[in-house]
Amino acid sequence: MTLRPIVNTTFRKLQNIVGDSNCSRAKEDLACYAYDATARTYMPDAVLFPKNTEEVSGILNLADKYGFFVIPRGSGSGMTGGSLAVKGGAVIVMTRFNRILKIDKENLVAHVQAGVVTGHLHKAVEKVGLFYPPDPSSSEFSTIGGNLAECAGGPRAVKYGVTRDYVLGLEAVLPTGEIINTGVQTAKGVVGYDMTRLLIGSEGTLGIITSTILRLLPLPETVKTMMVIFDKMEIAAEMVSEIIRRHIIPRTIEYMDNASIRCAESYLKTGLPIEAEALLIIEVDGKKKEADIAIKELKSLCMSHGATRVETAKTKEEAANLWKVRKAISPALFQYGPDKINEDIVVPRNRIPDMVRKINALRAKTGLTMASFGHAGDGNIHFNIMLDKKNKEDLKKADAAVETLFDYTLELEGTISGEHGVGITKAPYIAKEIGPVELALMKKIKKVFDPKGILNPCKIFP
Repeated sequence: MTLRPIVNTTFRKLQNIVGDSNCSRAKEDLACYAYDATARTYMPDAVLFPKNTEEVSGILNLADKYGFFVIPRGSGSGMTGGSLAVKGGAVIVMTRFNRILKIDKENLVAHVQAGVVTGHLHKAVEKVGLFYPPDPSSSEFSTIGGNLAECAGGPRAVKYGVTRDYVLGLEAVLPTGEIINTGVQTAKGVVGYDMTRLLIGSEGTLGIITSTILRLLPLPETVKTMMVIFDKMEIAAEMVSEIIRRHIIPRTIEYMDNASIRCAESYLKTGLPIEAEALLIIEVDGKKKEADIAIKELKSLCMSHGATRVETAKTKEEAANLWKVRKAISPALFQYGPDKINEDIVVPRNRIPDMVRKINALRAKTGLTMASFGHAGDGNIHFNIMLDKKNKEDLKKADAAVETLFDYTLELEGTISGEHGVGITKAPYIAKEIGPVELALMKKIKKVFDPKGILNPCKIFP
């Protein structure tokens, strides 16, 4: 559907809703909200900064009446283009929705606005002895609303699950401007369809989430972190499967291949073993005695199964430095090339060794710089190709490698997106995983929520 541009009279009506200072069409302001972590650029027609749900409702009412696109946005840290104004329109920036409304220690829930930075929520609940497990690598700047829209995961998902596992209820605004409340504030609730789960992971295509009720846990008494070095990537991959086979469930098992290790070391210079083929960061938590026993058992297991070195962090600072290395990989990879193709496949844990061998074969066949790292504990591999996209031959090889990777992922009974969503970058591949009947049903759901196609166009569906 072709919608109308935002003309002067419409823009003045938007100013009346959010105020002149929270509504702009200046090119320099539009440029700041024209891109996300994909580095793709699409200029919006306007950028808006609403402060409450009623203003979001007013904007969408206006869009429904006058026919212009609306694109919700948090911090713009998405990896698949979910917040890009592909067809122009108004970008609604949700960062003014930044209040933690309530932390209920008795019922272990938090009432949170969508623009709250995830890391800020972590710190706030931990101050009162509680714990919000989802921890995407972007947690220091990504927002709760963005995490919900993409169903973000993170390293702790192996033990604690992903964002959807902690969402009890939502407030959201539909493309028609109607405000809805879904879910409950209790641990149980089965009245009607689960609208909450439907909105989680919908990438801002069904409604704009304004606030949420999140489930919390008691803060673990102790956290123990260790680094394990391997001289063979396949051995490290097999080690992950062995840990799970032994019924040991760490809260994280992260891995880095040699390219990632070298890149992070040149970026941070922390003394990482650049000759190592693989590195695991393993973390356990719980009661102090239980955590001490688990970390000793893991150390013994790793050493008996081919690890060349195991180091346990003695202080919180040492543990933080290990995580600094892990979180630095993604930006550090640009030392290998000006452009990055970033995919986040997931395979069953016991098939990680197979996927590692496939990546090694692709690297050898194409001659391209490839780096893999990620959440090995739940089979989530972040696969990166670094290149200069101006080199058309390399780009062609990279695109073919991604297609091969996706096909093999599905052959291993995995999924082509673990936590980045579909957005625009994976939309061409969605039919590889989702059948025609299921895709048609999804499009019908979109039509029910958004009959005029106003909200976040061109996302998910090719």
